[in-house]
Amino acid sequence: MATQKLTEYELKRLENIRRNDEMLAALQLRAKASLLSNATKRSRDGSAKSYKVSPEKKPKKSETPIVIRRSLRTRGMPPDSNSLDVDSNENSDKATLNQTSINREKPSPCVPGPLKMKDAFDGTGSDREFIDALLSFERKPKLGVGVKEEFDCFNVVKEEGHDRVLCGPVKRKVESDNLNCGIKIEKRELEGCVDLGSMSLEPENIARIMPGRIMTVRFFPRNDVNIVAAGNKLGNVAFWNVDSKGETGNGIFLYRPHTGPISGILFQQSCLSKIFTSCYDGYLRLMDAEKEVFDLVHSCDDAIFSLSQHPNDVKSLYFGEGRGGLSVWDDRTGSVSSQWTLHEDRINTIDFNPQNPNIMATSSSDATVCLWDLRKVDAGKPKSLKIVNHERAVHSAYFSPSGSSLASTSFDDTVGILSGVNFEDASRVHHCNQTGRWISSFRATWGWDDSFVYVGNMKRGVDIISPAQRRVIRTLQSPHMTAIPCRFHAHPCRVGMLAGATAGGQVYIWTSS
Repeated sequence: MATQKLTEYELKRLENIRRNDEMLAALQLRAKASLLSNATKRSRDGSAKSYKVSPEKKPKKSETPIVIRRSLRTRGMPPDSNSLDVDSNENSDKATLNQTSINREKPSPCVPGPLKMKDAFDGTGSDREFIDALLSFERKPKLGVGVKEEFDCFNVVKEEGHDRVLCGPVKRKVESDNLNCGIKIEKRELEGCVDLGSMSLEPENIARIMPGRIMTVRFFPRNDVNIVAAGNKLGNVAFWNVDSKGETGNGIFLYRPHTGPISGILFQQSCLSKIFTSCYDGYLRLMDAEKEVFDLVHSCDDAIFSLSQHPNDVKSLYFGEGRGGLSVWDDRTGSVSSQWTLHEDRINTIDFNPQNPNIMATSSSDATVCLWDLRKVDAGKPKSLKIVNHERAVHSAYFSPSGSSLASTSFDDTVGILSGVNFEDASRVHHCNQTGRWISSFRATWGWDDSFVYVGNMKRGVDIISPAQRRVIRTLQSPHMTAIPCRFHAHPCRVGMLAGATAGGQVYIWTSS
């Protein structure tokens, strides 16, 4: 058989093999591989000596105790920057003096007693300007009382003795106190008192007033000032004077009177220089600007999750504590006057009907909203007037300004609307309320009339729900809004001013032109 002729590729391959063999022969790699193989066989046969490696001696453990460093934050202490003033080039006497000043730490907010405002102050500079402003409110008459102002076709009436704004052509009539809920309200078709298209967010109305997630936000209830109060998850309470543009400082005053999440902020109606705060740490404190102190008015073993005040009883505070408990603290006796167990889980909000304050609404994590008549609540076995069931936890339930409707916000992705003579008409508006772990839960809030409900959304906007149309009719958005607003409050004396707070400590104030 004739030998086949090799191709050009095969010839080149044979040439490469030959050249590689020559290179290996020149390096004597095969001989070295043979020697290495023989040495390996001898070690397996035991011909090579074996050496026993003695274990390395471990050094003796030092008897000096290990000190675990803990930061000031984990110990519940405010940050201290005095150590930055110590100059290493100075003499030892001055360094010793500075070290002594460092060791004098501020009292902890968890101290069961009064806490001076200067010790609780966590901001920069001085808070004297803010304290003087609070005291000046008591020397000034309340502006706007009994004043009637026109907003387009809508009348805004400020009731005598209150700074609450009543808007709209709403006809109210209390038929009888013996009805199921004691309220009958006849109303004509509501028209919004605010032009939603004119609401805007200006850069000067945006500020980061505190660190951490904001749990509650409130406007100061006066129409001659524009001050926002907010509480966060770290126990801080901040006040932002929005009108302090151009003055010394930024108008932000930060305090830390608590050690846990702030659950409520209330302005005492009879004396606006006194502000109540409640916290998950179980403390109720009263910020008294005249005494310059955060006074401890009540403490309990359980966390306080909600705080409210009866409109006709400024001497009483209603707060939800523990798993479903509601207590009434009486300022005249300095103690708790009543206690009930109203829910199976924590009470998230407490609200009173503005038309009939004897009717109270509570929302709970047990997935229910309950209406109560305070005149008929039995201490042994309280019985509610009405129970509204949701599929998951209910984070809020608020009455409308006229008291004819109730809006609830649940984690089952709905905003519930109750209306009718005895709140028998129930409707649900779908709204995504899944805020996750790092953002405070959404709480739908009424505006200045019964026309609209405001609630945040996960796209950095404010959804406006119409109870009449049972849907979201508009979303407020702005390029200046860089975070998700979760808690809201409508200014009680300035129609069209809405504050929204975020998980990053920012406050956004929408205004209507």
